[in-house]
Amino acid sequence: MAAEMAFEIEPYEYDVVEGSMQGGRAHDVTMFIRGSEDRGLVAVIRKPFFPPGAFRAPSGAAKPGESLEQGALRESLEETGLEVELTRYIARICARFTSGDRPVINWTSHVFDALRRAGEIGPIDTGEIAEARWSTIEELQGRIRQALLDANWGLFRYRVALTDLTVERMELNR
Repeated sequence: MAAEMAFEIEPYEYDVVEGSMQGGRAHDVTMFIRGSEDRGLVAVIRKPFFPPGAFRAPSGAAKPGESLEQGALRESLEETGLEVELTRYIARICARFTSGDRPVINWTSHVFDALRRAGEIGPIDTGEIAEARWSTIEELQGRIRQALLDANWGLFRYRVALTDLTVERMELNR
């Protein structure tokens, strides 16, 4: 269930990751939230600084005192407006981010499959999330994947690899 990945990232991307590491944080919880009526739909988010067409699965951190599951439920609601049920732990991804001579950042992503239980899609935390919407797996693996790769950011390449692994595991276990 664990996977290892390594990515060279630009100095400004390194600063973004380093800035998110307050209190010793070195992880995220990422949720692939499926529609309750159409499980072929997955919730995606766009942050204000993302280039046009770039979306990804919602993610965030478990706060001190929260379990990964509690953090995933809270982040799902904040980023998408959806109350979800976590249905399966899909993967633990151990990533190494490098940027020139700067110290290596070791990062862990905990990836969950989830199912929408209530709510309408739309971000609650509009300061962090510019847009939340439904996407098909085909769009996620096609047009959205290409937009992320075209941006040529190491962190987007990481999100593409994380998504590829997740979709493969979701497809195998439908």
